[in-house]
Amino acid sequence: MPTLFLIRHGQASFGADDYDVLSPIGHEQAETLGQWFAQEGIVPDLVAHGTLRRQKETMAGILKGLSHEMKAEEHGGFDEYDFASLLSAKYAEGGAPDGMMSDHKSHFRTLRSTVAEWQRDEIPNPPERWSDFVPRVETACRAMMREGVETVFAVSSGGAIAQAVAALLEAPGVHQTRMQLQMKNTAITRFLFTPRSTYLHSFNETPHITAANADRLLTYA
Repeated sequence: MPTLFLIRHGQASFGADDYDVLSPIGHEQAETLGQWFAQEGIVPDLVAHGTLRRQKETMAGILKGLSHEMKAEEHGGFDEYDFASLLSAKYAEGGAPDGMMSDHKSHFRTLRSTVAEWQRDEIPNPPERWSDFVPRVETACRAMMREGVETVFAVSSGGAIAQAVAALLEAPGVHQTRMQLQMKNTAITRFLFTPRSTYLHSFNETPHITAANADRLLTYA
């Protein structure tokens, strides 16, 4: 059955001036995933990513590891929501927690509460409304699940992938956040699809990360 592999980007540069760049580990994660695809004989006939640099670099690494050259389509619907701008909108009058963009625990605690307010449309003047984020993710996924393709790779981000799964399962927004917060870098989520139906086959898989390399390659940010 045709399969859409939704792939989270590799480890980005958390705490750096530019988060939207893969770390050396992120590049290694992407190539290792590509090598796993090659070992399994899984070769895409369609590849895509969002507009973010970390997503493009991840796809490049996957294709390098797979030893397969292919031009990727670009769909902005796969982009992550702009969390930094959401925070700026929420704390426009000040009072932002210390360390929320440099300390992992503070960051994820703040993300959970901020996204909940965003989902309830309680943040004034957000960079994007939740009611716009949801359909753009759905549109990007639908664009990939087209007739005539069997294997699709699409590199996206944790929030967008979690929303795609939540929408398919008709789950409340709180579950989108819970799924996002447990998603591993370069994890695979698989959708099986037909012209009439879509099925969740797996979530947050990392078959390329093993006991031998997990200490180095298992990351979440």
